Amino acid sequence: MKFSRSGALAVLVSTLASPVHAGASLDEIAAKLDALMAENEKLKARIGQLENQQSATDVAMQEARASITAVSESVPADVVRTDHDHAYAMLDPNTWVNRKQKILLEARKHGDIPANTVVLSGAVTPIMDIQKSNTEDKFGYLMRHPTASNQRTTEASEAVIHSAQLAVTATMGDWITGYMEMLYNPTQSFGTGTLTDVNRNQVEVRKGYVILGNLDESPYYAQIGKMDTPFGLMDTVNPFTSNTVWHAFGGLAYGLNLGYDTYDWDMNFMAIQGGSQFRAHNVPVDQSNVPSKLNNFAVDVNRTFTFDDDAWLLAGASYTKGSAYCQGFPVTHFSSCNKPNAAWDVYAQYVDGPLTLEAEFAKTVDVWPGTFNPTIPQFAASKVTSFGVGGKYRTTWFDKPTDLSVEFSSFIAGPDGAPWEKQDQLVFGAATFVTPSAKLFGEFIRTEGFAPLNFISGNTTTPGVTISDSNAHSNIFLVGANVAF
Repeated sequence: MKFSRSGALAVLVSTLASPVHAGASLDEIAAKLDALMAENEKLKARIGQLENQQSATDVAMQEARASITAVSESVPADVVRTDHDHAYAMLDPNTWVNRKQKILLEARKHGDIPANTVVLSGAVTPIMDIQKSNTEDKFGYLMRHPTASNQRTTEASEAVIHSAQLAVTATMGDWITGYMEMLYNPTQSFGTGTLTDVNRNQVEVRKGYVILGNLDESPYYAQIGKMDTPFGLMDTVNPFTSNTVWHAFGGLAYGLNLGYDTYDWDMNFMAIQGGSQFRAHNVPVDQSNVPSKLNNFAVDVNRTFTFDDDAWLLAGASYTKGSAYCQGFPVTHFSSCNKPNAAWDVYAQYVDGPLTLEAEFAKTVDVWPGTFNPTIPQFAASKVTSFGVGGKYRTTWFDKPTDLSVEFSSFIAGPDGAPWEKQDQLVFGAATFVTPSAKLFGEFIRTEGFAPLNFISGNTTTPGVTISDSNAHSNIFLVGANVAF
C-alpha cells in the first residue's frame, strides 16, 4: 500500500477535531498533542521508507526491462527457421555423401548459419517404378533389398515412399555445431518381413553428431557421433540411384573424426567403433562383433586443383583398417570376423561449368573368406572390388535447370565363372529442378548379375547351391521426386 503526507495530515486534523470531554485539563490536552505529534513523526518516517522502497522497485523494474530488451535485440529474429537450400544440400543422398560436415563448416564460415540458431529441415522422396527380370524372384536393383520378400516372379512394380527425412542443425556460439537426421526408408530397411511389415517401417536416427570447429579461426575441427565415414568419394551423378561403389563400401559408423580443411587440402582421420558397424566397417572385438572397442579407423586425403572460376579437379585416396568383407562361410550381414580385412579407394571428380565427370575404384587388401564355398570348391576366395565412372551435363528445359547423366558401376566378389562373380549397374538419368530444392527425375537402369551379400556364395543348408546368379539381369524404369524443405 502507498501512503502520502496529505493522508497523514488528514488523520491528524481529524483527531484534533474530535470532541474533548469537558473535564479535560490543559495538561491532558498537551499530553495528547505530544502523543499525536510523536505518532505523526512515526507515520512520516514509515511513509518515507515506503516511498524509498517503491522508488527502488521502479528502478529495478526499469533495469530488468532494459536487460530483456538488450537480450532480445542481440538474438536474431529467426532463431528457429527453415532454409530450403541448406535442407537440400544436407539431405541429398547423392552429393557430398561423406562430406556433409564441410557443408556445415563452410556455411558457418560464410555466415549462412549464424551463431545460436536452429535450422529445421526435411525431405521426402516418393518413387514409382516397373522392374522386369529374366530370372524369377531375382531382381538385382540395390535401391530395394534384393530378396524374395521384396519382389516376386519376373515382374514387379511399385509406387512408394522410398525415404523421408527430418533434420535439425543447431549452432551454439562460434565453435559448436550440432546435427541430427531422422530417416524413414522402408524399401532399404534391414527389418524383417515385407514392405508393409512394422519392422521395416521404423524411423531411426540415421546421423547425429557434434562438430567443434571454426574455419575462420582454425583449419582443424573435431566431430563425434554417428556419421558417414571418410572413405572414398561415394558421390554419384545419377539423380536418384546410388552407385555400386557406395553400396559396397559406403560407411556409416560411430566414432571420432578429426579433420583438416584448407582451400586446397582436405584430410580426415576417423577412429571407428569396432565390431560390425551400420555400414561397410567390421573389426572383431575379442573374436566377436560386439562394438566395445574403438579399434577400427579410416583415413582420407584429397586435394582440389582450381583451374579457373568454373573448372576444378578433386582427387583423393582413402584407407580403412576393417572393411565389411571379413566374414567366413556362410556370409551373413553384421556377423563377426576372425580378423579384419582392410580396403583402399582412389577417386577423382572434375567439374567444368555444366559438365561433371567422376571416377572411383575401391578394393579390399585380402580375400573375403566367405566367398569360398567348400561344397563348390572350384571357385577360390576372392578380393572384393568395386568401381564406377559417370558424367552429367546441365542444360535447361522449359527454362528450368536440367541434368542429363549416365553412369556405370560394378561390384566384383568372385573369380571368373563363379555365380557370385559380379553385379553390374548401368544408369541413364534425367532430372529437372522445379525449384532449387525440388527435383523431378526419371531413370532407366540395367543390372547384370545377382550377388546379394547375405549368403552370397551359398549356405550350409543346401550344399552346392547358391542364391547368386551371374546370368540374371533386370531392367528398371523409374520416376520420382526429391523435395527438400
